[in-house]
Amino acid sequence: MISVEDWAEIRRLRRAEQMPIKAIARRLRISRNAVRRALAKDSPPRYERPARGSCVDAVEPAIIELLRSCPTMPATVIAERIGWARSLTVLKDRVRLLRPLYLPPDPATRTAYVAGDRVQCDLWFPPVDIALGFGQVGRPPVLVMAAGYSRMLFAVMIASRQAADLIAGHWLLLSEHLHAVPRQLVWDNESAVGSWRAGTPRLTEEFDAFRGILGCGVHQCRPRDPEAKGIVERANQYLETSFLPGRTFTGPRDFNAQLHAWLPVANTRIVRRIGCAPTVRWPVDQAAMLPLPPVAPVLGWRHQLRLGRDHYVRVAGNDYSVDPVAVGRTVQVFAGLDTVTVTLAGRPVATHERCWARHQSITDPEHHTAALAMARAATHRPAPPTQQGVEQRDLSVYDTAFGITDGYEAGPPPSIGTIDGSIDGQVA
Repeated sequence: MISVEDWAEIRRLRRAEQMPIKAIARRLRISRNAVRRALAKDSPPRYERPARGSCVDAVEPAIIELLRSCPTMPATVIAERIGWARSLTVLKDRVRLLRPLYLPPDPATRTAYVAGDRVQCDLWFPPVDIALGFGQVGRPPVLVMAAGYSRMLFAVMIASRQAADLIAGHWLLLSEHLHAVPRQLVWDNESAVGSWRAGTPRLTEEFDAFRGILGCGVHQCRPRDPEAKGIVERANQYLETSFLPGRTFTGPRDFNAQLHAWLPVANTRIVRRIGCAPTVRWPVDQAAMLPLPPVAPVLGWRHQLRLGRDHYVRVAGNDYSVDPVAVGRTVQVFAGLDTVTVTLAGRPVATHERCWARHQSITDPEHHTAALAMARAATHRPAPPTQQGVEQRDLSVYDTAFGITDGYEAGPPPSIGTIDGSIDGQVA
């Protein structure tokens, strides 16, 4: 069999130079019959090996019956049901070809985005250990937001995926980076955002209140449908392959500092889908969004409690000290992404930097010193004055008064006052 290069050269020599078959065979050192076969073929030669039967052909009817009854049955279960004892790879290849014949088609449609309409959101967990303090390391989530029309990318690392921190991260990006509110946020079934129940999407109470203050909508994607927010999914992959390599981080704040310095450069890249950089489309996208609400939403962890003698409050698994002057009184606790603040009647009695580690006690030295001083003062209080003793009269006085001697009356009793106030039978 001649090569494609020889086939092309034979046809050129024959058509362009009108060279006879014998001369072509002599120049290319091939047989004249090979030249004739090459001239007779209108397509380049291709090696084709005849198909051979597979060992799966014998059990294919049994596979079809199982897939007809349960199209989602795993290939390992099918192998067990039909008693397959050979290589599992060839069986999986055949099941992969047959399964779509019995599953309903589920195509993914391409979404067209208009300016200011949608921003896709997701949590990205970077595969790198971040120092959280106190010898602990972890992988806190990164809230990623990608605009559908302009493909602008925004992100910030938050302490946890709980509703208080997630909503605070949203407001941080919207108020300080987007400076606008999209008409719709696109989310998957993140537990702090909402979930699908009985075929109906339902937001959590906290996120429903948050989107009410923003005045925007929230689109919840169906379960197991990552294509519905493919823009932010690709953004997560882009962050992992373009931002992380070669970087080291001393902590979450260092991670956010490096991320915020890198994002303006990343947003100037050319996006193939839109044919330009996101920064080119962003002014139009931002202008079509909603303005920020006049009143900021209630953010972070907020609760109030009566401060015990321990003078510590707990926030997200950590204990923070409070000025002991508030012991026994009701205090208000507020924790944001960066700080923890405790107030008493509007006056701050504790301010701490938010700890991202877990199960730690954060103590202000001033609070510790004040607590020791108050404890010493309590132990050295003067003892309360003792009560004066009550005089006890000798019982023999009463015996003499009533004329009783050794159990017998000695005579008429002396003059004493009676109960009605008379003396010797006379009224006083």
